[in-house]
Amino acid sequence: MRTVRALFHWRSLRWKIAVLVATACCGIALTVGLLVHHSTYERSMNDGAARAYTALSTALASDSPDATDSLVHNPQEMPPALARSVRAHGTAALYDESNRYQPRMWAGQLLSDGKVVAIFVDMTPDQLSRSALDRHMWQYSLLALAVVVPLSALAAELPNRRLRRVARTARRIAAGDLAARTEMRGRGGDEIAEISDTVDSMADSLRGRLLNEQRFTADVAHELRTPLMGLVTSAELLPESEATDLVRDRVRVLRTLVEDLLEISRLDAGVERAELRSVVLADVVRDSLARTGVEARLVFTGAPVMAETDPRRLDRILANLVINAHRHGSPPVEVTVDGTTIVVRDHGSGFPGSLLAEGPQRFRTSTADRGRGHGLGLTIASGQAQVIGASLTFSNAADGGAVATLRLPPAG
Repeated sequence: MRTVRALFHWRSLRWKIAVLVATACCGIALTVGLLVHHSTYERSMNDGAARAYTALSTALASDSPDATDSLVHNPQEMPPALARSVRAHGTAALYDESNRYQPRMWAGQLLSDGKVVAIFVDMTPDQLSRSALDRHMWQYSLLALAVVVPLSALAAELPNRRLRRVARTARRIAAGDLAARTEMRGRGGDEIAEISDTVDSMADSLRGRLLNEQRFTADVAHELRTPLMGLVTSAELLPESEATDLVRDRVRVLRTLVEDLLEISRLDAGVERAELRSVVLADVVRDSLARTGVEARLVFTGAPVMAETDPRRLDRILANLVINAHRHGSPPVEVTVDGTTIVVRDHGSGFPGSLLAEGPQRFRTSTADRGRGHGLGLTIASGQAQVIGASLTFSNAADGGAVATLRLPPAG
């Protein structure tokens, strides 16, 4: 149904081209028709006037009663315009179609005694011929339109299809598939090929920049790991004091950040592999919340179900979502398990519009009223969800609060 609706959508390029071709054909047909009609009419008038003059000359030169009977001597029986023109010029011809079913061509002459004599010839055959010609021109013009418009729509389908392919590729790139390419080649001067080449070049540029960013993240994390381990060891050797506790706390934060960067680099490289197995989802969620050490209200809807997932990665996802809800939202934090769907919700100001529109972005802090952060927790949760074959979506509740929904595939 969608394909049929798209086929007959009036804003489609194919129908715009068809309408343009139809308009051009109508303009040409109208112009040619008017020229032919005018030319035919002028020729008919000239031929009719010549026939009338010939009949008038023949009747005046003939002594036959039949010939002279065809002459009209009474000006009252002539068209008034003809009588006036004859008196003014000596001779004149006039086409009279006052009776549309019996048109006549009159020819008149001023005699030497000042009298006006005239004769007429029947123009009905000429009128019928012109009407038939006009009718045939319109019929064949409509027939040509009936053939040309569908053919033009079909001819427009090829560039239309190529443009749709470019649009699909651009949407895939916008959705994050930077490996998508149009792979269309064309000759010089092909505008659609130029557009496709531009889209492919844009994708190559974006992919290169993303790879550089991922490579930079991985390099920074690995370079920081070695001195960080020494810093952790040194912090543990410091004498107990308030300053030592502060140093150790900052070292732990730095260590967590580096570990998050390393995890993101592995996710970017695509080397993470899930170890799937069937588990009781309720038990995994309960144990995961207990390990986070933060307060969250756990709600189960329906009977416990089995899910096929990687418990370690699921624990990582839930921990990041719950900690993010506590850090950037407001209590109470609720975790609802409904079948194989897990919903984590807080009662804060909700996710910012940029996150809802573009998804989690690393090193992009949230809005001021949701606190500050590095944007790594939700990025890692999204990446791990892809690894285990789950979908993670973000939204805001109607009555306030951020909502993260994790949907796992059922067991089997």
